[in-house]
Amino acid sequence: MTTLAMGANAPLPSLTFELDVLLPQGSPIDVTALQLYANGKVRGDGDMCFFNQKTIGGGAVTLKVSADKQSFVFDLAKVGADVDKIVVNATLDNGAFSSVRDLKLVASPGIEMPVDTSGRSEAALILCEIYRRNDQWKIRNVSQGFNGGLQALAEHFGVEVAAPAAQPSPAPSAKPGSVPETPRSTVNLSKVSLTKQESTISLKKDDGKFGRIRVNLNWNQKPKPGGFFGMGKRSIDLDLGAFIEFQTGEKGVVQALGNSFGDLNNMPFTKLMADDRSGTSADGEWLEINGDAWPSFRRILIVAFIYEGVANWQETDGVIRMMVPGQPEIEVRMNELSTSRKDVMCAVALLENDNNQIRVSREVRFFNGHEQVDRAYGWGLAWRAGRK
Repeated sequence: MTTLAMGANAPLPSLTFELDVLLPQGSPIDVTALQLYANGKVRGDGDMCFFNQKTIGGGAVTLKVSADKQSFVFDLAKVGADVDKIVVNATLDNGAFSSVRDLKLVASPGIEMPVDTSGRSEAALILCEIYRRNDQWKIRNVSQGFNGGLQALAEHFGVEVAAPAAQPSPAPSAKPGSVPETPRSTVNLSKVSLTKQESTISLKKDDGKFGRIRVNLNWNQKPKPGGFFGMGKRSIDLDLGAFIEFQTGEKGVVQALGNSFGDLNNMPFTKLMADDRSGTSADGEWLEINGDAWPSFRRILIVAFIYEGVANWQETDGVIRMMVPGQPEIEVRMNELSTSRKDVMCAVALLENDNNQIRVSREVRFFNGHEQVDRAYGWGLAWRAGRK
């Protein structure tokens, strides 16, 4: 393993590689990658890879997010010939990087870059850069602080950031013969984290059709060792599911148990895309909802449950992310503490139809199984034991 100190560089032996940004558990850090040109700026919002745009350059850079790391997958053969370099950054919503410990980058194969955060007063760091030198791609450990958060960093590199929505002023009359100016596209950096204090958000579409809604469950798949020689704990298998109720009164559950994976284009208009039985998928588990059918829904309860492993929610660092086209990404962290070792299920978020708007509420309530969740939320289903 080659270790690059701050300012050091090394050639990349392959045009395809993965760069892991290893984070302390539960760190509220966002990472971005920006394609820069000869002027040190982006050309448009299509050059910024981040949580609201996970692939750029036709697959040149792709972001993958898991509970204990965020990774960029690079295919440098797809990078445009006029791209000068790609910079990778990390930002905090609040606080400074002096509060973050054990931040490290690992580029496969065989390059690691420790990032010293001690004494850092900044909320943003330029971590590293991937650049061309004499037709050879190289990587450099930059570890440079930057004053300001994600928006300030993005604007510094030329990204036009969407301003918060405001009441529009009446448009002035166009001069005769004038050609309307085409507005430049802007990138939406908004991400909503639902907390105890700010627990609800409403999403609105005039026609009540929201497109394909994607729900992701991710968690820390490396439990702390226990028992003799640290071999006492197995990885936790955390499953994603949904309780569903329609305006007609029809009800059901989408989950891996009983192979009730659902259907996206027919009832229940909800589908579990895959069941990560190994617990090793970096992307976790995905559930999709047909948002164009939202007027037919009454409510959806998003749940996570521990199928295998000790019921220790504190160790899972579980997080649910919901992505709705044209809306800010919504995040709910399962960071409450369960009071019982029997609590294998967490009701994470409730989606309710409010005059064809989606009202999303943070729940994060723990239960000892499906029937207890059913009683608490009044679903009224009949239950029997099931297996995957």
